[in-house]
Amino acid sequence: MTGQVPLILASASPRRVELLGQIGISPDLILPADVDEVPLRDERPIDMARRLALAKAREIQKDHPDACIIGADTVVCVGRRILGKAEDAAQARAYLSLLSGRSHRVVGGLAILTPQRAVVKAITTKVDFKRPSDQEIDGYIASEEWHDKAGAYAIQGRAGAFVKSINGSYANVVGLAVHDVANVLKGLGIHPQGLI
Repeated sequence: MTGQVPLILASASPRRVELLGQIGISPDLILPADVDEVPLRDERPIDMARRLALAKAREIQKDHPDACIIGADTVVCVGRRILGKAEDAAQARAYLSLLSGRSHRVVGGLAILTPQRAVVKAITTKVDFKRPSDQEIDGYIASEEWHDKAGAYAIQGRAGAFVKSINGSYANVVGLAVHDVANVLKGLGIHPQGLI
């Protein structure tokens, strides 16, 4: 318990659990929300990230109206083009080729709901990729690390070798901007045991 209300993470992502742990938060429950993650027509990446984070939190809130719920979503985009989770190796290769030698944005949607309030925001990090060789891309595809990753890469894994620089929150690229989570929780008067 948080000392006031149960804290629920509306995601089964082990990365998000680990990130919360880095700032001393251990959710009381981890409940993945089942929401359709297909972009709406002409939807901007920042709007999609906010919408999905809120939808995930609200889905869990239906059964846990007295809890504090953290919903999150990660959107990788080049301009307004959204790169979702690659469906197969060919799509993963196409995504990595598109990201090669250029900048892209990772938009993290964050929704924190309590019985009384809702805070929804988007955090954007700019990521600069080097131009990986065909052999490097082949090796990455073969590793299968791209599975279930927005944009078909994980910065905290082997794809870290492709990243020249970032401007913004590293944790946001991994999956959850914990600086913002901590600030929002404190602003809502919620102080989970262990929170730094």
